[in-house]
Amino acid sequence: MADRAIRDLTVRTLRAPLPRPWAEDVRQVYLVVLRLRDSEGGEGIGFSWTPRAGVAAIRALLATDIADAVVGWPTDPGVVWDRLWWQLHEAGGGGITTMAMAALDIALWDLRGKASGSGLADLIGRRRDGVAVYSSGVNRHYSLDELIEQAHRWRAAGYRGVKIKVGHDDLDTDVERVAAVREVIGSRCPLMIDANQRWDLPAARRAITALERFDPHWVEEPLLSDDLGAHAELRRHIATPIALGESLYTSYQFRDAIQRGACDVVQPNVARVGGVTPFLRIAELARTCGAGLAPHLLIDLSGQLALTLPQGCWVEDVEDASFDALGVLTEPSGVHVANGWLTADTPPGHGLRFTSTGD
Repeated sequence: MADRAIRDLTVRTLRAPLPRPWAEDVRQVYLVVLRLRDSEGGEGIGFSWTPRAGVAAIRALLATDIADAVVGWPTDPGVVWDRLWWQLHEAGGGGITTMAMAALDIALWDLRGKASGSGLADLIGRRRDGVAVYSSGVNRHYSLDELIEQAHRWRAAGYRGVKIKVGHDDLDTDVERVAAVREVIGSRCPLMIDANQRWDLPAARRAITALERFDPHWVEEPLLSDDLGAHAELRRHIATPIALGESLYTSYQFRDAIQRGACDVVQPNVARVGGVTPFLRIAELARTCGAGLAPHLLIDLSGQLALTLPQGCWVEDVEDASFDALGVLTEPSGVHVANGWLTADTPPGHGLRFTSTGD
């Protein structure tokens, strides 16, 4: 691979309807799929992902600034990532910048895996055969009966933990719903709660205090994700661990979240942080600093990465939201979830072969 260079790349967009809408205005997710070819004729496929905002901007950045910059560059993912981020970050250190860079980085890792004949987990270095999976759903808008039915499905499927949304205007509603799910799954199954940044500091303290009797495994994004100081202050007053990171974009933000005492568990999203290269760096940062790790969404790829990490971690399976479930793959990825455990036996590369539909 040392003498190979990036020859060209093409970009297209996929729209995938969600079988279970996440909200009235979130009935689909978008993928920006990148096809990269190198000077030896090798091909790598990458992607970025967003449920709502930014798809046109991500595609535009890939098709213009990134495409113009990287042709002729070497195909080493780490070399390309650092050089490209330095060139692009004046347009923003994270957000659209890293989400676009993710598609290129993932494609370069896929290219490397195909060239070596190895699946992604084995290319990086597989450290375990399986990893525990918790199930979750974007279910704040579900009725109580629908939520209870979902919890029964998860329990029957054997998931090792479950996560539900909280943050209703009426705290009693959250208490009722968390109590009902705890009754379904039993006292020993880990139960995570996710507020999706809906509380301020006083509301978060009141709500978490009221919910702690149900033994939440963690509370996710209780406050605005940017406000690390408020998270650190909240953490000093509650017993429940805080999980944070799906809305953080750079290794510097994750470093600050850990060092400032804002969270106990970090949750990098491989598409939002810029791909496999920065994901692995953030995972090593978490390990070095003693923070927990639980990748956010995108189980088809994050599950493969979890198998390579020296520390144990959870992976998240959002109901009916995997690429297999969304119907955007031409063949099974080789990532399997059964009885609450994820395994991966992929073709060379990451094994994600996307449909030719889209534009």
